[in-house]
Amino acid sequence: MENLNSLSPIQNKRMTCYGGVVAAAALPSPPPTTLTTLPSSPSNTFVRVREVGSGGAEDPNTVVKQSVDGFKWRLLVSYDGTRYKGWQFQQTPPTIQCILEKALTQATKLERKDLHLVGASRTDGGVHAWGQVAHFITPFNYDSLDSIHAALNGLLPPDIRVREISAAVPEFHARFSAQGKIYHYKIYNDAIMDPFQRLYAYHVTHKLNAAAMREAANHFIGTHDFSAFVNSSRNDGMPNPVKAIFRFDIVKMGALLQLEVEGSGFMYRQVRNMAALLLQIGKEAIPPDIVPKILATRDRKELAKYTSAAAPPHGLCLVAVKYNAEHLQLPLGCPTTSLGRHHIVSKCKVPFY
Repeated sequence: MENLNSLSPIQNKRMTCYGGVVAAAALPSPPPTTLTTLPSSPSNTFVRVREVGSGGAEDPNTVVKQSVDGFKWRLLVSYDGTRYKGWQFQQTPPTIQCILEKALTQATKLERKDLHLVGASRTDGGVHAWGQVAHFITPFNYDSLDSIHAALNGLLPPDIRVREISAAVPEFHARFSAQGKIYHYKIYNDAIMDPFQRLYAYHVTHKLNAAAMREAANHFIGTHDFSAFVNSSRNDGMPNPVKAIFRFDIVKMGALLQLEVEGSGFMYRQVRNMAALLLQIGKEAIPPDIVPKILATRDRKELAKYTSAAAPPHGLCLVAVKYNAEHLQLPLGCPTTSLGRHHIVSKCKVPFY
């Protein structure tokens, strides 16, 4: 399998991209990519550890101080978010975390409260992921991860897949160790929608000015207060509105226009709100230099003057999460990372006549 992990350093820190690059076409056909697992760390022997910082039983994503004995495991998860109400746990309607926890409880025979499952990004309802990262804890070790990997994917519905399972050092935390994230937003800009793209790209019939959108996207690059681009209807536990955008590219591939944004972190609906404004600029309804003016106000009401709602969720995909290299080190004595088992057809020994 191809290995995509030669990404440039950001903020003078050695970071590794945990995930991959989503295919330019429909989400179900991504390129073959794998995670980078680094050499074992002699200072992190794989033994029973105590973790501090995982959430409580009612909401594993809540920021509370809690010590947990056990072995920590890292998951790389992909999902089609069409049928789900986002990542974060809730019973009805189902969420990705809810479905994944049910599979984990069956595979590990543990209670949900004992797993302490945490995701790197709490994607919204209808949003997809190619490189979501999560971790969970077990009170026991595994000699091999291939069996639980196969069991999980056998229990999960076909629109959710665990791409990889690996051991994690005690210091790793899927959410709080993250140093950056990459999102793609897809727009299908043509008179007639491609039916194979309908679940993964937002259809816009108005001819968009990609050059104007690129000019506007450049204004987002850098460190800014993004208060004007965040919806305040949910407390995501990250009150600091100052975020760094490392790159914001507008890539045109025929009728498909892909907005690729990479940053230190993103607040609730920030990417979809930025995409909505870029769409208005692409339609030439407003000029590209409106972006710094809106940013300067730090007021969500100012953005509402130019776009009434965030871009629809189905065009958005979490592509990858970035971590410092030391957080991706494998503990000594841990089982080999599982990338999934391939079935091999044995040679037929029955003679043919």
